[in-house]
Amino acid sequence: MFLVYTFAIAAPRIGTVGFDAWAYWSVQLPHPYEVAVGSLGAFTYSPPMAMLFHLVSGLQWWVFLWIWLAILLATAIWLGGRRALIVLAFPPVIMELYHGNVNLLIGAAIVLGFRYPWTWSFVLLTKPTCGVGLLWFAVRREWRQLGIALGTTAAIVVVSFVIAPQMWQEWISYLMTNASGTPGGAWVPVPLWLRFAVAVAIVVWGARTDRTWTVPIASAIALPVLWFAGFAILAALVRVPPASPRPRRDVPVDAVMPTTEPLPA
Repeated sequence: MFLVYTFAIAAPRIGTVGFDAWAYWSVQLPHPYEVAVGSLGAFTYSPPMAMLFHLVSGLQWWVFLWIWLAILLATAIWLGGRRALIVLAFPPVIMELYHGNVNLLIGAAIVLGFRYPWTWSFVLLTKPTCGVGLLWFAVRREWRQLGIALGTTAAIVVVSFVIAPQMWQEWISYLMTNASGTPGGAWVPVPLWLRFAVAVAIVVWGARTDRTWTVPIASAIALPVLWFAGFAILAALVRVPPASPRPRRDVPVDAVMPTTEPLPA
């Protein structure tokens, strides 16, 4: 019902459907960071994402909006699977579809990241603090997966820096200038440092106890700004795969390795 009300009644009256998507469509190169945070058209993601979204700037706005909302809707349905209706009834998901942010895509990247770690690049290049979930691999000593995630991201960063080094300087300056600002709209005023510390504790505990569901929870808590729609990341809870148990470190070596001693006659 909330979904129907949001798009059939509230949307025509308020007229802010795709508020966040507008920033992706209207990003301007080579200077994408000229609109203040919280304003219409404010683009806050890294230079590689600015370059990526700039590729669709040639589309008409309404064409891009429909394509973008279709991608988000398909992502929500994929995350939900058999429980897709439950996911679509989750208020943060509805608001995410309304505003057109990337939180559902971050949730999908987290789910896929357990099998394809390179998808974490999308998380790190959009909302870096959500990358706290990578501690899952570090705690479990899954160095190959962690290396793929960080290595892929580093490669993208290096290439984009070679192409447009000034854009990286502008982005860092933009983040530092707006770090102490107060965003508009409905957000949870809990300091990032406190939320990040809680997120670290959650994912470390989850990694040690084979609870993969702690990763999307930790990433949602660690959002740079805790918007209500940001909890759409939690849709990943429905799809997140189970963890493969880690081998116990207190098991004697001779209990898991065949003996080389001859059998008694």
